[in-house]
Amino acid sequence: MGKTGTPKIQSDSGRPAGGLRALLRSSGYSLYVLLLLLLAYLLNQLDRYMLAIVARPSAQEIEFGDLGCQLNDAISSHLSDKDCSNCTTNATCAVRKDADGVFGCKWDYTGTGTQYNLLAGPVFILIYTFAGIPVGIAADLYNRKILLAVACIIWSTCTFLTGFAKEYWQLAVLRFGIGFGEAGCTPFATSLLADYFAPELRGTALGVYNWGIYFGYSMAYAVGNFITNANILDMGWRWSYLLSGGPGILLGVLMLLTVKEPQRTGISAASQAASAQLTPAQKLPVMVRLFFRPSLFLLCLAGAIRNAAGYVWSYSTQNYFEGIGQTSTQIGSYMSWIPLVAGSIGVVFGGFISDRVVSRVGPHGRVWVIIASQLLAAPFVFGVLFLEPPWAYISLIPTYIIGEMWVPITLAVLVELVPAEVRTSAVAFYFFVISNIGGNMPLLVDPVKKAFSNAGHNDVDSLRDTLYLFYPGEYILGALLYLLALLALRRDLARAQRDGPLAEKKTDDPEGETNDAYQPEAPTDDQ
Repeated sequence: MGKTGTPKIQSDSGRPAGGLRALLRSSGYSLYVLLLLLLAYLLNQLDRYMLAIVARPSAQEIEFGDLGCQLNDAISSHLSDKDCSNCTTNATCAVRKDADGVFGCKWDYTGTGTQYNLLAGPVFILIYTFAGIPVGIAADLYNRKILLAVACIIWSTCTFLTGFAKEYWQLAVLRFGIGFGEAGCTPFATSLLADYFAPELRGTALGVYNWGIYFGYSMAYAVGNFITNANILDMGWRWSYLLSGGPGILLGVLMLLTVKEPQRTGISAASQAASAQLTPAQKLPVMVRLFFRPSLFLLCLAGAIRNAAGYVWSYSTQNYFEGIGQTSTQIGSYMSWIPLVAGSIGVVFGGFISDRVVSRVGPHGRVWVIIASQLLAAPFVFGVLFLEPPWAYISLIPTYIIGEMWVPITLAVLVELVPAEVRTSAVAFYFFVISNIGGNMPLLVDPVKKAFSNAGHNDVDSLRDTLYLFYPGEYILGALLYLLALLALRRDLARAQRDGPLAEKKTDDPEGETNDAYQPEAPTDDQ
């Protein structure tokens, strides 16, 4: 039993045991909390990416974004979306016909362009990231389960109301609200999981939690494509938002009623008292100083670049596959399960592997796992764009299994590098950095795509060539940055071990105000 009362699960050899099997031997209530947090993250991702899946039908009804030539679903023809996309003007689109003489194309809103990218990027990301820091700091000071439950209710309500939007500005305001609510999800959840599970199980617990990314992302394709096609009560895409937002409101209430706020682990009584006296304004410069350490700085930069690859692909997937001739039903049939199954395997397998590696070679072993996974995944990522369906879809399976290991492992490294009393603030600051860089990267897709178009590429090839740069290209660049972070990691871990806790570095200034020369608490077996 650790000093904080967290049970220590041992393997037969006497070393701390990790992995899913060991996680399942945790207390039933801890697993119940993990399940609720998983569901919250699932709904978080479902609501976030619904925009990308229903972009075209919502753009055509509300009228926003770029216009282009596309297949007219109301007319039966032998043309595909790929055939129509080669027409670059309204005039050529109107006269495009198949072998039977049927005019099967239409000039309409495509669900792409600057207005779409603003919704996908800055409108969501700016509030998501800037709200993330204060809510993360608040979580180190106040009740985390209440904050998480309220955040869940806010973003779910905004998602639900999006189903009733009539104007572009309404989409933007509600998207802003979704970003504000979702800002608190992972910082609060990560901090809670760190206190509900022992250190040797954190990588695996975070891996299970991160199933929510792939469950939610896959469900977005299922709900967004199949529900829209069902056209319930002639409301089409609107039901996708209604069915996505409603359950989150109920989940938020359930968390308020049933989740207990755990004792914060790895913090001495003196450090906890000192931390409680810090205001959010005092904690912010502490975060800045921490993240200017070379290992944390490079860890954030590497995570940002790798996160950018995910954002660009996530907000381009539907448009890319539609552009190469895939129907919404075909896209939904593959994308509703591939990210779910393969991504879930990847994050849990990555957490399990990193827990095993760290028990043998230390925390820096986690970073080696990330580097290897990104380089091994890169050829499969390239295949997603190079191959035609169904092989493009099939190439996504090893891409997710191998390439998504970085998500829980990076979080596990982060919580091991920062003191427990500012753990949630650190996670929030980390997400601030990687989301600002990665989340706004889709804004570069349109100008780069237009540059390829100006060079003579057709619309489909322009998007594909752009994705080569931002998808597999950023896997490789991210791996190189993780390698640089590894070089700095050992030095910073040694520094963290010799520095004293916050309380020991707290002094009073002559004017009666506190002057905190912050140093992180030395890690213990419980941290």
